[in-house]
Amino acid sequence: MKSLQEIVIAVKGAGEMASAVAHRLYMANFRKIYLMERANPLAVRRLVSFCDAVYNGRQTVEDVTAVAVQSPDQIPSAWEDGLIPLLVDPEWSTLRAMAADVCIDAILAKKNLGTTLSEAPLVIGLGPGFTAGRDVHMVIETNRGHHLGRIILSGNAADNTGIPGEIAGYAKERVLRSPADGIFEASVAIGDLVKKGSPLGQVADRIVRAGVDGVVRGLIRTGTRVSRGLKIGDIDPRGNVDHCPTISDKARAVAGSVLEAILRGLSL
Repeated sequence: MKSLQEIVIAVKGAGEMASAVAHRLYMANFRKIYLMERANPLAVRRLVSFCDAVYNGRQTVEDVTAVAVQSPDQIPSAWEDGLIPLLVDPEWSTLRAMAADVCIDAILAKKNLGTTLSEAPLVIGLGPGFTAGRDVHMVIETNRGHHLGRIILSGNAADNTGIPGEIAGYAKERVLRSPADGIFEASVAIGDLVKKGSPLGQVADRIVRAGVDGVVRGLIRTGTRVSRGLKIGDIDPRGNVDHCPTISDKARAVAGSVLEAILRGLSL
């Protein structure tokens, strides 16, 4: 059996949940991890999303750093430097050039965009859209509640409810959505404290306003082209600025379950 440091793990996506998974695995001494992301990531919680490396070249989340690389042949040198390589690869072609022992679909598209059992000896899907035993070997429940983080060996995760998780009594009110198609221009930054009704930015001359008092925990990158109804930010009504650059409780729970699922799969 390979050592943890020798096991190659491919992660589809590099948003908040995928980043929490990669972070947990890295901290558990899996060091051959690579991320595959789209060319224009739409992450809201950018301070805890490795996908911002697409724009910045590198991104650090809780002392773990991902670095953008241009091709699969640059992956080994990133590993040697103690970094997690990230490639712009929406077609996941890197899987053919850099075969993985484990493949994790952490895109959270609420549907399967093409992940199959043949992509690795162990394939794991996060959230709805996957069927354990057909598309993937294991599914991880991502719906908040009693079963959050449950490892599913047969069947599916719960359907997408479309309702944001409740924080301090607020659910839909704390989520910012684009009022129109157009370019989002922010007038605040992640970590800013805001009041209900205060302007946070605009899309196509339409103002985006806070639905609750709190701290801006996540905000899509200014200058991003968005569509009407797209989630573009969220406000944490607890108002704790220290939460903004740290992984959430939900993401940590799901990431822990992925770690368990890998250890289970390796022992099969």
